[in-house]
Order: sequence, then structure tokens, then C-alpha cells
Amino acid sequence: MKTIQMTLDEDLLKRIDKAIHELNTTRSDFIQESIQYYLERVKIKKLEKKHRDGYVNKPVQNGEFDVWEDEQAWGS
Repeated sequence: MKTIQMTLDEDLLKRIDKAIHELNTTRSDFIQESIQYYLERVKIKKLEKKHRDGYVNKPVQNGEFDVWEDEQAWGS
């Protein structure tokens, strides 16, 4: 682990302190988990953009996935 120093807006710090009290955790754990969550969201957004761009660059053609229609189980 590495110790860092950071500056936070007072209102944000109050909100963090309220949350850590409710979650029975520490500032350090709360901020670490928050950063990990945010980084995962950034990764997912990047992958979604890549996926979206793929379909923009190579759109689905008519009939391309028709072969799979009979394989789908939609229930009765």
C-alpha cells in the first residue's frame, strides 16, 4: 500500500463521512472501493464504445443471424 495525500471539497467529505458511518467502514476503504468501482465503469464504457463502433463500421446484414432464430427458447 502507498499513502497519498488528497484535497476534498468539504461538502464531499461530509457526504463520505456520512456514508462510511452508515456502511461501517473507513474513509480509506470507502475511497479505494469507490475508485475501483469508477475504474471498472470506465473500462465497461470503453468496451461498450468499442462494441458500438464495431457495429457502426460493420453493420449487421439482413439474414446474418437468421440461422439462430430456431435455436432461441422463448418459453411457452
